[in-house]
Amino acid sequence: MSTPEPTRSSASVPRPRPDGIDPRGPRFSAGLTAVLLTVVLFLDQGTPALVLLLVVVALFVSGVVRGPAGSVTGLAFRRWVQPRLRPTRDREDPRPPRFAQTVGLVITGTGALLALIGIPAAIPVAASIALVAAFLNAAFGFCLGCEMYLLGRRVLTRA
Repeated sequence: MSTPEPTRSSASVPRPRPDGIDPRGPRFSAGLTAVLLTVVLFLDQGTPALVLLLVVVALFVSGVVRGPAGSVTGLAFRRWVQPRLRPTRDREDPRPPRFAQTVGLVITGTGALLALIGIPAAIPVAASIALVAAFLNAAFGFCLGCEMYLLGRRVLTRA
């Protein structure tokens, strides 16, 4: 009588995600977002800054609703940027970048909403906070929202 070999739980075995995304896409999106948010900061706190901040909000909405690959900036990356890059086999889970888009939406959406109800100083505050995160992702590949997502997953799995 032989004893069966020990098997690993399916939860502990990492599996490749067939629906993974090109990790360069979210960095490209973060770069575009950083540029737009920088322009917001250079504009007066009036209507032009608010309108541009609302454009950023809309971009975040598309990332939350459609995911990083289906967002407006994700589609632009796939259409105009990715064909000019070397192919990559690297793929990443789309859930952390999607969560990061949600965090960006909450920050910029709050700033836009506060500006709409008469607190224009919220525009540069929200734009500055979101710009720090977008710049870190675009320049260094460090996604704050993604790290928040992963930390949250670790905390929830221990509870």
